[in-house]
Amino acid sequence: MATFLYRIGRLAFRRRHFAALIWVALLTLAGVGAASAPAPGNSSFSIPGTEAQKAFDLLEQRFPGMSADGATARVVFKAPSGEKMTDAGNKATVEKTVKELGNGSEVASVADPYAGHAVSKDGRIAYASVKYKVSGMELKDSSRDALKAAAQDARHGGLTVEVGGDALSAAPETGSSEVIGIAIAAVVLVITFGSLLAAGLPLLTAIIGVGIGVSTIAALANPLDLGSTTSTLATMIGLAVGIDYALFIVSRYRAELAEGREREEAAGRAVGTAGSAVVFAGLTVVIALVGLSVVNIPMLTKMGVAAAGTVVIAVLIALTLIPALLGYAGRRIKPAGEKSRLLGGGRAKSEQKRSRPNMGTRWASFVVRRPVAVLLLGVVGLGAAAVPAASLQLGLPDDGSQPVSTTQRRAYDLLSEGFGPGFNGPLMVVVDAKDSHDPKAAFTKVGDEIKGLTDVVTVTPAMPNKAGDTATITVVPNSKPSSATTEDLVHAIRGKGAGITSATDAKVLVTGATAMNIDVSQKLNDALLPYLALVVGLAFLLLIVVFRSVLVPLKAALGFLLSVLAALGAVVAVFQWGWLSGLMNVEETGPVMSMMPIFMVGVVFGLAMDYEVFLVTRMREAYVHGEKPRQAVVTGFKYSARVVTAAAVIMIAVFSGFIGSSEAMIKMIGFGLAIAVFFDAFVVRMAIVPAVLALLGKRAWWLPRWLDRVLPNVDVEGEGLRAESDPDEVKQLVRA
Repeated sequence: MATFLYRIGRLAFRRRHFAALIWVALLTLAGVGAASAPAPGNSSFSIPGTEAQKAFDLLEQRFPGMSADGATARVVFKAPSGEKMTDAGNKATVEKTVKELGNGSEVASVADPYAGHAVSKDGRIAYASVKYKVSGMELKDSSRDALKAAAQDARHGGLTVEVGGDALSAAPETGSSEVIGIAIAAVVLVITFGSLLAAGLPLLTAIIGVGIGVSTIAALANPLDLGSTTSTLATMIGLAVGIDYALFIVSRYRAELAEGREREEAAGRAVGTAGSAVVFAGLTVVIALVGLSVVNIPMLTKMGVAAAGTVVIAVLIALTLIPALLGYAGRRIKPAGEKSRLLGGGRAKSEQKRSRPNMGTRWASFVVRRPVAVLLLGVVGLGAAAVPAASLQLGLPDDGSQPVSTTQRRAYDLLSEGFGPGFNGPLMVVVDAKDSHDPKAAFTKVGDEIKGLTDVVTVTPAMPNKAGDTATITVVPNSKPSSATTEDLVHAIRGKGAGITSATDAKVLVTGATAMNIDVSQKLNDALLPYLALVVGLAFLLLIVVFRSVLVPLKAALGFLLSVLAALGAVVAVFQWGWLSGLMNVEETGPVMSMMPIFMVGVVFGLAMDYEVFLVTRMREAYVHGEKPRQAVVTGFKYSARVVTAAAVIMIAVFSGFIGSSEAMIKMIGFGLAIAVFFDAFVVRMAIVPAVLALLGKRAWWLPRWLDRVLPNVDVEGEGLRAESDPDEVKQLVRA
């Protein structure tokens, strides 16, 4: 592979106009496709296999036009002090608002508070329920704007008006965070390379890659049913790996220049060696992202595949566009160790500074001298950070987890004040009595059984369809939607289903937003271990091929699991226990978002294997070329530690930018990914990995002979490349 990529690198360098033209054409084509395509956002949302989804599907069949899974909104009104919602003036304002709410084309129905008995016992709080024909993800911005405008008009009448429900759940804006991340990345790259031009190449190519990927997603949004949120993960991962891969290619190119090679030869060698690592690192990221399909949540699968496509583009750009741009840059890209004149280059260095080992060399030398102490300290430290993960509770955020500054949270609090905390998460019980000989008796029995359960405040009478074979019953719990007590109630109602079916031949299904959240959390929890086994297993096999070793991939996988557990522990400590919540501006603690563990595993695993491949490949290269195991570890750090550190700092900066988001979910994802990259890059890869390799010695590179014969020789370390370009050097190595 190294030889093949070496030729591609030299060809791209030599035919730079042609290579650049291809990528400009692809960017233009994707941009035109995105500009001419309809705006995304009408993506369907379903969770196959869950009871809540089965109930929604049944309601669509038995209650045509009901839009059971449509978006909902609750416009909550509170009378001024000393007044009641039943006063004539307040009632007129509410009725006018209800009429205004019903004008939208996507509105299915609006429930009048006075006709539906939606006024609190003390008369101070009332709410109007708005039902939409489409889900919250499909709702147009014009409908959301009309909802907000109606609420604002009611406020002019002197009432306190807040709006809750999933109708306001729009995709969060993260553009400023991305800009901050790119700005920090630029600073880190300038410090790393000592050159504005060299620092600009990774940023330019990463932005081009993300532009092509996101534009392609926008162009294919309608035919492939991609939602507007699909591009979020693609942008995040595309920027991450795009900068990383270009960083490693440019860094290796400068190292080759420092060894005295001509620029075309240096570009070919950079792509042949670092490019081989890029290919396999990219494959591990693709495996992790495409593996999200095992969860069987279509939206998550599409996000994973779209992001994986962006990673493939980043790999191809690193192998072809980077050497082409290096050709355009010419002598303005300095060899490693030299800075541009603008940043202080050209000054003579003292002999002492010139001969002094760099920081990576000094650190690796320290680790290989004291591997046991470093290993124990790293493992114990990560183990201590992982302790809170034993208390992990999963759930999906609701309006109660929103900041108090949002109208959704204020509406949530008003409803809790007027009607009780469980009112924010009512359960919908669907009774399928099509096979029952007495449907009405079945409906009554279900209601009576539910009334006998604990944590139940209200059970509404059954509302049958026109055929009389299916009915819905609304159950209001006594506890808030995200509580474990409400989850126990859902399981208790479902537990009664078997007895009801045997007695009446009617089936009982529980659905609604709260039940759907519980089912999604359970589905994600059940999929975590199979996902881990798939991703880690496939990557383990891939790394065996890359490193031609059994112990090195095993160490890589175990180290990754340590860093993920430690990161989950940190997330639990901050967002569930409330540690440092003031510093992180976490206003409401509660269960960890159910998507967090599997999302963290997918994203961080890909990035962790990037660092593993780039760092250990250079060690493997040194070992294959004749260095002793411990010296090979030091050599690997000498050439790779600086760029791996820079890549990790860039990723931490990008992810940390999301911690400032007002959305609790985005804040949690940003913190979790940032702390996971920190643990994996600086504790696992920079400390535990060299310590383990120093202890293992030659055994680290052991491979059974039968497996050595079976495995393909991909030559990531560039031995074939050395044989092709430096035959005399290979002869000397053989004689030694």
